[in-house]
Amino acid sequence: MRMPEKCLLVGLGQIGMGYDLAGGSDDAIRSHAKAFSLHPAFELTAAVDASLEKCDLFLQHYGGNVFQNLQQALEDVQPSIVVIATPTTSHSTVLEHVLRYTRPKAILCEKPLAYDLAEATKIVEHCKNTEVDLFVNYIRRADPGVLEVKKRIKSLAIGLPLKGNVWYSKGFLNNGSHFFNLLEFWLGDFVQANVLEPGILLENNDCEPDVQVEFERGKVIFQAAWGEAYSHNTLELLCPSGRLLYEEGGRSITWQSVQAHSSLVGYKVLAPEHETLVQDMGRYQLNVVNQLASACANKPHSLCTGWQALRSLKSMYQIIDQR
Repeated sequence: MRMPEKCLLVGLGQIGMGYDLAGGSDDAIRSHAKAFSLHPAFELTAAVDASLEKCDLFLQHYGGNVFQNLQQALEDVQPSIVVIATPTTSHSTVLEHVLRYTRPKAILCEKPLAYDLAEATKIVEHCKNTEVDLFVNYIRRADPGVLEVKKRIKSLAIGLPLKGNVWYSKGFLNNGSHFFNLLEFWLGDFVQANVLEPGILLENNDCEPDVQVEFERGKVIFQAAWGEAYSHNTLELLCPSGRLLYEEGGRSITWQSVQAHSSLVGYKVLAPEHETLVQDMGRYQLNVVNQLASACANKPHSLCTGWQALRSLKSMYQIIDQR
């Protein structure tokens, strides 16, 4: 039996710990802290955060050790897994510290890798040069519903070509990147794009363009919703064999197949019945950790690697540069 991998969590914000302390279902697993604490392949050994209050909360709920100094944590713990759940602007600095004081087996970093393409490239190359596996926390790639869609596209049960529409909110790089990376996972590499509307400029060089994006297996139009009014993240894909709806950020995935019209001979329509695909977005972070366990055991996994995340980011910056 394998010994659990020692995990160090850097950053105790919402995705690090807060989402699972804010109420809601006890079955939900939406933070790194809860996911790693529950998984038998990992030992949540310690956490790092500058806030003493957050450190105290971590001790109350998860035990282990807490540090306010990253260097001390790395030297004391010598983790085999490091989770970087700090703000995006600090990812590069945190990773440099990690690789200066230890050599973990793998690093799981929050998305996006960076707001600067050169900085993101440096992160990926640094991990390659030190032979440390880098994964980026695009959570949807670990969801069973998403994996089922990928399987159906590969088998052509969801036929080609595909056309679609994405509504995203709160930034192309921030939330839009979830869908961009997901569509690369389903539809293959980015081919080209046509900006339809430049949209507004947000902080950290993020923006909200409307853009038609061509992937290897289809074309999808991204449109920005009004994030200041409400959050809305949904995807519709049409193909010759039916219609896929990916709604509420992935908490609802339905498929409508094609059937013959009830009275018009030779005429086909979408079936009124929706097939509901099983998803597990209520436990999205545990799904990621399950895939990480497979990766650490040298088994197949669906996680987004550092190189794949960098490829997504490069493609998205090509679009941003067209604005």
